[in-house]
Amino acid sequence: MSYNQGFPPVCRKDAKILILGSMPGQKSLEENQYYAHPRNAFWPIMFQLLNVESIKSYAQRKRLLIENQIALWDVLKAAYRPGSLDANIDYSTIEANDFKTFLHKHKQIKAVFFNGGEAEKLFKRYVLKGMKITYLEYHRLPSTSPAHAAMSEKQKMMQWKNIKQFIV
Repeated sequence: MSYNQGFPPVCRKDAKILILGSMPGQKSLEENQYYAHPRNAFWPIMFQLLNVESIKSYAQRKRLLIENQIALWDVLKAAYRPGSLDANIDYSTIEANDFKTFLHKHKQIKAVFFNGGEAEKLFKRYVLKGMKITYLEYHRLPSTSPAHAAMSEKQKMMQWKNIKQFIV
């Protein structure tokens, strides 16, 4: 089994929305980058939403999110998980990120968008149960993972467009 440690958030203090995944997959961990798998639709969807051409540099990708007041993080700080599938997470090893401190420092965040159902489920189970957060809106979006092949990238994009109302 592999103990996986997540990444720090990509954000600055004026972020308006927070996009949450569950935890980084193996390719992301190897590259030390969010959504590094070449077939993950996250970055192509972000480029379309923000009306930019494809950006290869990870530093520029992060800057694109930050400049558009988008924060990016994962629900889990760490857990044992062989491979990249969320179904393989060992729930007895889960350590959630510190959202109480994060949200206190980022008070302009008004909406949380979950990149897939597992991120939403983990957030509700490991974060919300210990906090009373009434000022945030929550939205589940289809996972951008290549493992979520039930929808095309175009179909996913149609639902991800909901983010635009918060970043205009």
